[in-house]
This record gives sequence, structure tokens and C-alpha cells, in this order.
Amino acid sequence: MKYQIIVDSCSDLDKNYLDGTGVDLKIVPLTINVGENEYVDEGDVKIEEMLKNLKTPKIKSGSACPSPEAFKAEFDKADYTFVVTITSKLSGCYNSALVAKNGYEKSDNVHVIDSKAVSGTEILIVDKLVELIKKGLPYDEIVSEIEKYRDECTLFFVLQRFDNLVNNGRMSRIAGIIASTISLKPICKAVDGEIKIVKKIIGSKHLFSRLAEMIKEVLKGDKERKIIISHCYAMEEAEELKTQIEKQCENFNIKIIPMRALTSYYALEKGVIVCF
Repeated sequence: MKYQIIVDSCSDLDKNYLDGTGVDLKIVPLTINVGENEYVDEGDVKIEEMLKNLKTPKIKSGSACPSPEAFKAEFDKADYTFVVTITSKLSGCYNSALVAKNGYEKSDNVHVIDSKAVSGTEILIVDKLVELIKKGLPYDEIVSEIEKYRDECTLFFVLQRFDNLVNNGRMSRIAGIIASTISLKPICKAVDGEIKIVKKIIGSKHLFSRLAEMIKEVLKGDKERKIIISHCYAMEEAEELKTQIEKQCENFNIKIIPMRALTSYYALEKGVIVCF
């Protein structure tokens, strides 16, 4: 039986990520519109240029999810397909993939997973799917196991700016005002697919050490968890978070990756997301 995994570009994955695993990977891109410029998130977007254009006064911007046809066109390339999407609370990607599945002749062989998060959480789900497939588990058992695993994943993030999350309705304006208060550095969390401010730190000096403590509290000594840190032009901050996690939690597999265009559009410069 041939398996494939389809993700959207909010996964921040590279198209060659699963090379050598025996499982095919397809990345379906979202699109970002900034004024008259359209950026299709296919891995070659000049992100620095896009972010610069976003600073143009009064410029309108937004994002668009892939069409159902973009997903459906891939289904015949394998016996079984798993689709992993950005949280349905922030994007229409999940619903678009469901429409594609429901309109497919062999819909029972396609399973769509709402990651209830973004970025590294999608990667963790992909990794777990590959692990379950390699174990030779039946398709229905993989479906059951991956849904349980998804519910165990956690995402925290720290942003310097919340402009696009608020302007595009992904975060309430009141929460955005609180988050943008200069003296406060909020730590946010994906809670059932929605953005919640879970901690407000005064100043940035102890921000990442406190976040590392929160990660430790969630993990409760579970050393099997992978940790993925994604960032938008914030390598120094990502390395600092990695260092603080290593001080708090021993022997964890921590990976740092850059964000692709769509995640960068919402996180903006200096945005950091950690998933585990």
C-alpha cells in the first residue's frame, strides 16, 4: 500500500522533508496578498520583501487558502492519503480539504487532520504519521492514533507585533491591544485551535526562561517529545529559547527552523513559535 501526506504551507516544511522515508509529501500553498502583490507560498517567496511591503502605510493585505481542487488533484497519487492543515479556527484550509475529500470517489481512503495549531505542530503530526505507517499499522488504527496524538500537542508563541492577526480577525482587537502594550511581553498558546494569552511577562529579560518553565510544566518529564522552534528573522531569540529549554529539560530533541511566507505574514519579524 502506498501512503502519502499532504500539508499546507503553514507547516513551514520543505518539499524534500520526507525523502528516503518511503512516504510521499506534497505541500499545498496558501497565498498572501499585500496591496497589488501576490505571494504564493511555494517556498521561493522573498519573505523580507513581503514584510517590507507590509509596512507601507494603509496597505491592505490578507491570506487565502487553497481550493478544494488543489487538494483533490493529489488524492489519486497514493492508496491512502493523510491531509494535515493549519487550525480550522484561523483558516479555511481544513474545510477546503474536507470538501475535496467528500467529493472524492474513494473518500474513505482520505483522512483530513485539523492540527488545531500551525507550523511545528503540523511537522510533529507528519513525523508521527510516518512513524505509524512504518510500524505497519492498519489505516483505521493510524487514523485513531494520530487524532489522539494531535490532542497531546502543545503550541506556545511569542510575537513582537500582532497587527496581521488582529486585522485579519485571527485575534480579538482587545487581546491585540493588551498584547501590544509596550511594557508587557505576552506568552500566547493555541487552545483548541484558538489564540489565547496565557501569561503576561513584564519586560523581555526573563521571557524565554519563563516560557521554558511553562514548557517543562506541560511535559512533566516526558523525554520522548520532540520540540520544534520556528521563527521569523529571530534566530538569536530561537537559540535563546533553545538554551533555556535545555537548562530546564534534559535530553530533548530540539530543532530550529525558519518560517515560510504564510507563517511569517502572521508572526512578523521576531516572531517565535514553539511546538511539542
